[in-house]
Amino acid sequence: MTVPETRGPGLGPRAPRHGARGEQAPVVAVVALGGAVGATVRYAASLTWPVPAGAFPWTTMGVNIAGCALIGVLMVAVTELRAPHRLVRPFLGTGVLGGFTTFSTYAVDIQRLLDTGRGTTALAYLAATPVAAVLAVWCAVTVSRRALERRRS
Repeated sequence: MTVPETRGPGLGPRAPRHGARGEQAPVVAVVALGGAVGATVRYAASLTWPVPAGAFPWTTMGVNIAGCALIGVLMVAVTELRAPHRLVRPFLGTGVLGGFTTFSTYAVDIQRLLDTGRGTTALAYLAATPVAAVLAVWCAVTVSRRALERRRS
């Protein structure tokens, strides 16, 4: 027997309830655990490669580019390689890589550069980071797909 479709006032069809809280608890747990792992690795990177005040924030940019590239690899792996366990994508994608990449620090870095009178550097960083991040995803997806095709043939 299926649950009849119900409508909320002006909201369109509602999804049937199947104990959503119980089903989401493992997802929330693995996202939190993965986020702690990713943020710890990002913090370690900032300690390993500190950036002086007013200098170009290479560490944050590098972390964001590396994280975006890893997201590209992960997406190919989970969509084209094989069907992983349902918690792999939330743990690695949202958790680890979401905690590792840091676009909030990117925004703070831009503000700090502006506050120290480095407007040109701030604008260069503002433009370069998202362009490099998107290129990193694209390159990682392209390379991962080619590697997967070679492996299959």
